[in-house]
Amino acid sequence: MSAALKRGSATFSKQVLRRGQDDARLFAVELIQNRNAENVLIKTDVVIIGAGPVGLFAVFELGLLGLSAHVIDVLDKPGGQCAEFYPEKPIYDIPGIPACTGQELTDGLLAQIRPFEPMFHFNTSARHVEPLGDGGWRLTTDAGEVFEAPVIVIAAGGGSFMPKKPAIAGIEDYDGKSVHYAVRKIDAFRGKRLVISGGGDSALDWTMALQPVAQRVTLVHRRAEFRAVPDSVVRMLALADAGKIDFMLGEIVSLHGEEGILQRVGLRTDTGVREIGCDAFLPFFGLTMKIGPIADFGLELQAGRIVVDTEKFETNRKGIFAIGDINVYPGKLKLILSGFHEAALMAQQAFRYARPNQKLLFQYTTTSTKLRDKLGAA
Repeated sequence: MSAALKRGSATFSKQVLRRGQDDARLFAVELIQNRNAENVLIKTDVVIIGAGPVGLFAVFELGLLGLSAHVIDVLDKPGGQCAEFYPEKPIYDIPGIPACTGQELTDGLLAQIRPFEPMFHFNTSARHVEPLGDGGWRLTTDAGEVFEAPVIVIAAGGGSFMPKKPAIAGIEDYDGKSVHYAVRKIDAFRGKRLVISGGGDSALDWTMALQPVAQRVTLVHRRAEFRAVPDSVVRMLALADAGKIDFMLGEIVSLHGEEGILQRVGLRTDTGVREIGCDAFLPFFGLTMKIGPIADFGLELQAGRIVVDTEKFETNRKGIFAIGDINVYPGKLKLILSGFHEAALMAQQAFRYARPNQKLLFQYTTTSTKLRDKLGAA
């Protein structure tokens, strides 16, 4: 693994912007093998929660004002709902673009923010915020990263993507100990017997990524057809044919262990139920939308949405903004273009918090040499 890769999230950010969306998901898997995020303190101008279109455009508007941003997202790639739910579905209401897919919009936004080199932190969820004495905020993620910034921007779309948990009796007793819905550090699974369940990209990607470090990996899926990209299916089956992993048709129906530590799982197949020795179970059954930990940030909520003003799109807590589908105000329209507008006005106030001793000068990209220099368009 290259030294550049080991530098972590910053390197990942630049690679995503250069290589585009196609390789972002698999590159995230590679990055996590080398990331040790625990107890890392990151100071920046703005932390953006959500890497969907509105969060990405917020990077652009903040960048024009000279503000740096770190972007965190629970998904393993940028694009939010556009990339997750309708990457190939046409979108017709983006100004100046008669039609584009969710993927094309994401790729265009990534190209647009390339000059500002935002730092991305994928497979990561915001867990806690607390005020600092200087008026800023400290934000902690479930990966152990700690951010300090004068501004937090919530651009979480319809809410956080939360894992769909399998309906297995007593699974909550094992959550976080030996049942995991995401991989934060590959080394935590070294030498263990792993059972991975699911038929999508995440299940197959992690089957292949964990195979070199685990004692044994067993992939379980209910049927022989997969939702993953064909190349991943071919590679996974090749590992199974070579005897490097086990692939079984069936469904995990029971967990057995003590005090949250798994010893074996029950697998139901067409011929009955059998048990498999197991130290960790990783079910990848997709994601669902929930507001998640944001509900505990002390923000005013209305029907699961964050209440903001219509001047700055600021919440009831100074320095915390909400833009895009996650917010609510009189006349709110859940449109991407509305989120873009909100991002532009948010950035103006964010500058005042991040640069209190500097004068905010409004400029147009069409006439400002300074802005064109930032964009590399001079």
